[in-house]
Amino acid sequence: MSIDTEATALAPLHDDTPPVLHPKALAPANLVLTLVLSVFGAIVGIQMLASLGITPSTSLIGALAAMTLARVPLAMFRGFRSVHAQNLAQTSISSATFGAANSLFLPIGIPFLFGLPEMVVPMLVGVSLAMLLDAWLLYRMFDTPAFPAKNPWPLGIAAAEAIKAGDGGGKQAWLLLGGLATGALGAVFKLPMSAFGVALIGGLGAMTAFGIGLLVRGHALPLTGIDIGALYLPHGMMIGAGIVALAQVGRVVLKKHGTAGVPGAPIASDARGARALGRSLRLGGIGYLAIMVLLAVGTGVYHGMSLGMLVGFVLYGTFAAFVHELIVGIAAMHSGWFPAFAVALISLLIGILIGFPPEALVVLAGFSAATGPAFADMGYDLKAGHLLRGETSGTAFETAGRREQMIAGMVGFAVAIVVVACSWRLFFANHQTAPINAAYVAAIQAGISGDTARNLALWAVPGALLQLAGGARQQLGVLFATGLLIASPLAGWMVAAGIACRLLVQRVLGSAARERLEVFAGGVIAGDALYSFFSGAVKSLRK
Repeated sequence: MSIDTEATALAPLHDDTPPVLHPKALAPANLVLTLVLSVFGAIVGIQMLASLGITPSTSLIGALAAMTLARVPLAMFRGFRSVHAQNLAQTSISSATFGAANSLFLPIGIPFLFGLPEMVVPMLVGVSLAMLLDAWLLYRMFDTPAFPAKNPWPLGIAAAEAIKAGDGGGKQAWLLLGGLATGALGAVFKLPMSAFGVALIGGLGAMTAFGIGLLVRGHALPLTGIDIGALYLPHGMMIGAGIVALAQVGRVVLKKHGTAGVPGAPIASDARGARALGRSLRLGGIGYLAIMVLLAVGTGVYHGMSLGMLVGFVLYGTFAAFVHELIVGIAAMHSGWFPAFAVALISLLIGILIGFPPEALVVLAGFSAATGPAFADMGYDLKAGHLLRGETSGTAFETAGRREQMIAGMVGFAVAIVVVACSWRLFFANHQTAPINAAYVAAIQAGISGDTARNLALWAVPGALLQLAGGARQQLGVLFATGLLIASPLAGWMVAAGIACRLLVQRVLGSAARERLEVFAGGVIAGDALYSFFSGAVKSLRK
């Protein structure tokens, strides 16, 4: 093994020479690292979800591992000096963590808790396919009019800024370190610092709607005595906003298709993005439909339904997966929070209203819960890569980079499938499932009243109107409903503080504020994530 005398523990990693070829995800050194990180991420994700009910963000752990190896003065580790190789590492571990915990382990726990252990294996097969399709669809939809690369994707900014600061050093590194210290210090005092960081860089209208939603949910009960959660107000708002959001995406596709090929049409790249979005939606619809059929047959739920009910079940499950995916993706893109659990519960409540049998509702809950997390996570990773590659949409290097990230992500998801397949029996034997599963099972067993149905329909109207008022760009309805679904008033105040600081800094620094805010906010989010990861890991090991 040869020594690389040019790389020392103190040498800067930055290389001013622009890369010609993007690092390959399947290159031996990259593949070994991504496999090791993916196994670690999948195990940590499952353990923390089962013991604490949360899934940590591990993308920075992957980047730090690659940065550390880059400092080792051996030729075999020289490739990790590339920020793009570090980006592949963070992509794979993040995919494995969220994939194993949220997309796989959580859904298969629902039939187990409901007393249908024979459904676990076919459910695992179905949700594994849904997870892979989810991630592939975001890869196809990223940088289209529905999910523009220029939008915040806050956790992606955090990862990219951490990698860039580790590579280049200088003032940006100090600014990032200041953000890291701020985020970690706030997290020590139980402050949701990621909400503060997100408010510094998210869309102003979206962040305002998100913050107001958090504050309304958190203070409605103590101030007015009204429990808006019990009234299903947040759920109804999200139903209305989600349906309008889906219609807005369809409108974008049709509008851009109409302008494609017309002389003088505004932006050709938008038309190409709209065509890619339209193709992706069609392929996704076919894929989700096939998976729903597979789940209906594999789990045996078709036995208890008439042909009409079965067709309705399959079509509703496909539609719910699409809406769930879009809502989670939109919320993640703008706020850095994705209400996957709550939106899956909404899909389940509507399924109960329709009158599907309990066994079918178990499948529906698992399938809905599986779609969305991988979609959002892939968006964060692609945003990080997009920033590291210089925000150059349409170039060969950008295209190659996204493709390699998708491959690295798929490696992480494949590892997640293997880890969950090998470990679920051990966890379930010890009665360890995701805590949210109890809420799904309780909802199925309790059913739903006419008052609840009326409340869902009533509050869907203002949700739809707010989403219409904000338009597809601001997503006010979805973000307001997201805030309403999260019972964290402190997060609302941190969003408000972030918006106030942002406006103040922009007033003082002017046009120079944006870049500095992005670096500092990335550090805040990263500091909160790292502290939460390590403190959560310690608590999990103690249980």
